[in-house]
Amino acid sequence: MSHTTMDEFATGARPAADDVPATAAPGYWKSVGQRLARDPVTLAVTLVLIGILIITIGAPLVTSYDPFAGSVMARLKPIGTPGHWLGTDETGRDLWTRLCYGGRMSLLAAILPVSISLCVGGALGVFAGYAGGLVNTMIMRTMDVFYAFPSILLAIAICGILGNGLSNAILALAVVFIPPMVRVSETVTTQARQLDFVEAARASGTTTFQVIRYHVLANVLGPILVYATSLISVSIILSAGLSFLGLGVTPPQPEWGLMLNSLRQAIYVQPYVAALPGLMIFLTSMCFNLMSDGFRSAMDVRLSK
Repeated sequence: MSHTTMDEFATGARPAADDVPATAAPGYWKSVGQRLARDPVTLAVTLVLIGILIITIGAPLVTSYDPFAGSVMARLKPIGTPGHWLGTDETGRDLWTRLCYGGRMSLLAAILPVSISLCVGGALGVFAGYAGGLVNTMIMRTMDVFYAFPSILLAIAICGILGNGLSNAILALAVVFIPPMVRVSETVTTQARQLDFVEAARASGTTTFQVIRYHVLANVLGPILVYATSLISVSIILSAGLSFLGLGVTPPQPEWGLMLNSLRQAIYVQPYVAALPGLMIFLTSMCFNLMSDGFRSAMDVRLSK
């Protein structure tokens, strides 16, 4: 199944009706796991992401250098320098160390906004899709207001108002991601609400909370989580862009976007060293994107054998 981007949702494109599983029975999820196990690309990128996560969390165990300590005599060393196998940055700090510690900030600034938007936007979308009528109209028209602004410009505007810093960048990205999350959640919930067994549960006198919890969420949570995974790849790029512009993480904290900005003046001296933070941003974003596509394909009942 083709990958759906934020721009498509901004223009009003919505998931097809058959993107919602016809049933969320245990057998369905078992078949999803079996298809994932037979997908080498998804398994490979998932292992890469797990490796990146382990290295960033265990940064003190994989490097002995201080990420903030530099040396003027050791600045801009090339890749392969003894003791600095990935070279050094413009102030002589070990680049491997900075990349490991910087991954913490980059992943935090990428995953946390998506998690916030998943909780807030997902709840609003499910409520709007199930309630319908005036409630749906009010929520969705409010979300449509945010589509008048390009996502990156809206994030820059919010950071410009609140000031730079990691917490403000996370808040800005969360605000940017909530509207598309609401739209996706509302779309799949509206489709699931029309399924026969959901209608039967409502007609039998089951409470609204029980219908949503046991029948609706079981059918919409998968597509919502898949879309949230795809948003992480976008969030990595946007958070790095904010730091690159000086609106995200502040120096001397290591962060891939901020490192890319500080090393850009050295691109003619040590181009390979200067490109390493950008390579990590590209690799991590691409892995999340491919993993999202793998989950989407595994959940497509039309591909089951």
